[in-house]
Amino acid sequence: MNESGVAVGQLLRFYQLPLERLLVAADDLDLPLGTIRLRAEGGAGGQRGLQSILDHAASQQVARLRIGIDRPPGAMDAADYVLRPFTAEQAALLPVVLEEAATAMECFVREGITVAMNRHNREVG
Repeated sequence: MNESGVAVGQLLRFYQLPLERLLVAADDLDLPLGTIRLRAEGGAGGQRGLQSILDHAASQQVARLRIGIDRPPGAMDAADYVLRPFTAEQAALLPVVLEEAATAMECFVREGITVAMNRHNREVG
């Protein structure tokens, strides 16, 4: 996942897609579980995969859908946290969060990032 930009860059070039048509979905430790946040642009926030996409797009003008997964408990390593299975409580939120994320993505495709942000930037679960 840390080299996601290679595939995204190839996709953009092959289909000659403008960056305005690209929406990157990524998990986010800085958002509470059950929260989704659309952004029109910005940095990678320490995520190597997102940084790879921004590098290959040669721009920070890439829309993204951030899906909150919360911070690791205690002193747990962030990499261990994101790779472990969800707890039963976390898993119970997934259908609602993923449904809202899918709806937000569809809104982005049909109506653009501004409308999608206004409608879908919220806590879901």
